Amino acid sequence: MEAREEAGLSKSTAVLSCTAMALLYVGILYTPTLILRLPQPSSFKEFLLRRFVCAAIASVVSVAACALILPVNIKEIPSLLGIYGVRMDHVWQAVVYPLCLTSLMYAGSMVLKLLLVVEAMKEHMDRGGGVLDFARDLLQNFGSWVSSAVSNILAWRNLIVAPVTEELVFRACMIPLLLCGGFEPYIVIGLCPILFSLAHLNHWMEIYCQQNYSVIKASMVVGLQLSYTVIFGSYASLLFIRTGHLVSPLLAHVFCNFMGLPVFFARKKGT
Repeated sequence: MEAREEAGLSKSTAVLSCTAMALLYVGILYTPTLILRLPQPSSFKEFLLRRFVCAAIASVVSVAACALILPVNIKEIPSLLGIYGVRMDHVWQAVVYPLCLTSLMYAGSMVLKLLLVVEAMKEHMDRGGGVLDFARDLLQNFGSWVSSAVSNILAWRNLIVAPVTEELVFRACMIPLLLCGGFEPYIVIGLCPILFSLAHLNHWMEIYCQQNYSVIKASMVVGLQLSYTVIFGSYASLLFIRTGHLVSPLLAHVFCNFMGLPVFFARKKGT
């Protein structure tokens, strides 16, 4: 720890830097209307596109600031990328193991989806259809879903922009800063998710409007969201620290956003 502080990074500097990055990530989202005085977006798509640009700028600034704050030579690109978790060694372990571990939480959801597919196949065969016809229809439906997702701005937010920018800021930048500042890994695993969850408070107003301007309902929804993000943030931080790969929490983030909240029970007749 003394060697780290001599290198120019203390615990207070690490915490303040991470806090500033979290505030920047959230605050910059309101820059177009509050500071630049741009007119209100004319559509939801334009609203999200503005936020995509803001999130990208916040990520780039955080990555650059982290490179300047950390006691490393910024000219050594490979070592600097390694600090961010961008590495080429043991890639398949960093992909397969975390995805298998994450899928355990969604075992019930995936079994339910499998049962629904089996039930649909039985109904298809009862109508005189064959297994190959059902498989072809299933592939066509999946292709249609992919095509729809590509043109869906919400899919871009949930599956690409949010995971990439959030993992860059809250994992690739913050975790190296906190570890280099002298914090133990178990403290980092608990501290980063707090900043990560607080960054989601910006959804409160949007949810408040969706819940017919009910403070209680909006607070309950946001409270559940914050609890979930704290749990996921701890898990993602653990993946980053244990694997040293950014791809591990990134894929877990995409997978969780795709699956949504796990299904804990299902009212269903039959099996």
